[in-house]
Amino acid sequence: MRPPSVLGRPLLVATLALGLGTALASCSEGAHGGQAADAEERAVPVEVGTVERGPLTYRRTVSGSLEASAEFGVTPEVGGRIARLLVDLGDPVERGQVVARLDNDEFLQAVQQAEADLAVARASEQEAESGLEFTRRALARLESLREDGVTSESQFDAAQTDEAAARARLQVTRASVARAEALLRAARIRLGYTEVTAEWSGGDGARVVAERFVDEGGSARANAPLLTVVQLDPVVAVVFVAERDYRLLEVGQRAVLSTDAYPGRTFEGRVARIAPVFRSATRQARVELEIANPDAALKPGMFVRATLELEHVADAVTVPWGALAERGGEDGVLVLNELDSRVRWHPVEVSFREGERVRVLDEDLSGRVVTLGHELCDDGALVDVVEQGDAATAGVSE
Repeated sequence: MRPPSVLGRPLLVATLALGLGTALASCSEGAHGGQAADAEERAVPVEVGTVERGPLTYRRTVSGSLEASAEFGVTPEVGGRIARLLVDLGDPVERGQVVARLDNDEFLQAVQQAEADLAVARASEQEAESGLEFTRRALARLESLREDGVTSESQFDAAQTDEAAARARLQVTRASVARAEALLRAARIRLGYTEVTAEWSGGDGARVVAERFVDEGGSARANAPLLTVVQLDPVVAVVFVAERDYRLLEVGQRAVLSTDAYPGRTFEGRVARIAPVFRSATRQARVELEIANPDAALKPGMFVRATLELEHVADAVTVPWGALAERGGEDGVLVLNELDSRVRWHPVEVSFREGERVRVLDEDLSGRVVTLGHELCDDGALVDVVEQGDAATAGVSE
């Protein structure tokens, strides 16, 4: 982590440049004069800030878009002409509600045909039952006569054959009745399909029509979408998080969202799902945030900015952002010794930044640190602490 450039502080930068120029001029004059005298040490004017302890939260703002928490496509089971479309864009839809009716003349005719076929099959069944009863009585008479020796064996055998045939015919007709009943049920089911209902599982029992793909009088194909209905409470914000923040993500973390559609208004959300993989093109992972939306103000497709609270430290050691510097490839700060007005280099491990404060992993760090002017200070340098408004005056008095 690196602090911003000092170009934002023109007065103090001018003072530092003036002090550096004076020192260089003195060195130049000594060289031309051939004299080896030690120049008087000059104090470098600097600004300082305080090392503080207290709560600090690491927040990361990312952008994304809203999606419906649930989406369901209403499709007919059969094809046909759309006779009535009962809902339109933005209309509420209850689970199980009829949303469209197809022309059902053909399906009504199929039901009537199946009912007629069933009636024929049942009549054949009754005829077969009567025939079986007749052959059974005939067989019983011949069996009685056979015991008295009146009838022949051939007549008795023929009666047995007739009874068996009648029994088989009854089984066939009963199978025909079962088949006709099944065909009638199928015809009635297909007739019921002409009333297209919105049936979904899970979630709330009420949703909203988000898209309409057909008009009344048009043709619908089986399993082709007529409508899309969505659940708007809650809604889901889809954002993408970089690798450096991914390790800090947890399901349930709080998020605050805003959108240009409602300036000045914020919405509360939480991390609901975290993708286990990164996109190879962007090296980012998908994160889904769930936001309560009781008034349906948020709509799928809206652009949102989400501020995630990734880490919170109740007692963090922090320094001003401008205090961070680099020496020998490591981060650190210049700590002011209040007794002799000199600074010492103190390496630190940087954790995270929140606003103008940076958390450092050093429990022993305290006091004041240089926030502006450390570019001209080395370890042990003499400094002159000035306020920002007094920078020009301090340079002139030197």
